Amino acid sequence: MSAVSAAESQALMVPIELACGVVAGPMFVATFTVIGARRAGYDWRGHAVSSLADGRGGWVQRANFIVTGALYCAVANGLARSSKHAAEPRAVRALIFGAGAGLVGSGLFVTDPVAGFPPASCDHDDADHTPSLAPTGEGRLHNLCAIPIFAGTPVAALICATHAARRGQYRWALYSAGSAVAMTGAFARFGAAFGGAPQLAGSGGLWQRISIATGFGWLSATSLRALRSNIQSRLEPRRRRCGIGGRLGG
Repeated sequence: MSAVSAAESQALMVPIELACGVVAGPMFVATFTVIGARRAGYDWRGHAVSSLADGRGGWVQRANFIVTGALYCAVANGLARSSKHAAEPRAVRALIFGAGAGLVGSGLFVTDPVAGFPPASCDHDDADHTPSLAPTGEGRLHNLCAIPIFAGTPVAALICATHAARRGQYRWALYSAGSAVAMTGAFARFGAAFGGAPQLAGSGGLWQRISIATGFGWLSATSLRALRSNIQSRLEPRRRRCGIGGRLGG
């Protein structure tokens, strides 16, 4: 009896974990948008999202990174336990988990000042944490954590696109491939902008947000697609029983 209860509990957790992936991206974007609007001197068009984690009140964005990352780790686990998606490549689930872990790391390790924000005179939560032009070890770790997010997510989308095309799911394949290309292209643009490209001066924040919205939008769509399939697979046995009962009753 306990084994059955444990199996039922596990089955109930799967749609909850998949729902985590649906809400994670919109929650992340909405949170950093509100934080940026309230931060003095912050220009969303030219400043990085990660810069909101630095300085006074930066703990809110750090928490935003960590919570969102934990939600993506949860959806990766839900995809792994969803029987309806057992045929999905394991690499996709691993890459989504990697993106979640990267977000958690981005919250634990604060970025160095980017594009002049926060300014050197900014007050900091930690008296020992003062802005510096020289890269710090913590800043390097933050940049490393970004790799599974901005590189791993497009790769996961391309793998999904290939897998979907082989199964004849061409609309999903096209959307996944387009998301991968758009996220990668926007990533290259904001990387060049923050790297000092004069033609992209003052637009790094805009391109970064396009990259995030595209990639995280795909993650939300992937999670919603899996959630719908999971719900349908759970309802199918009940429909069959009702159909059999209806025929016997007739």
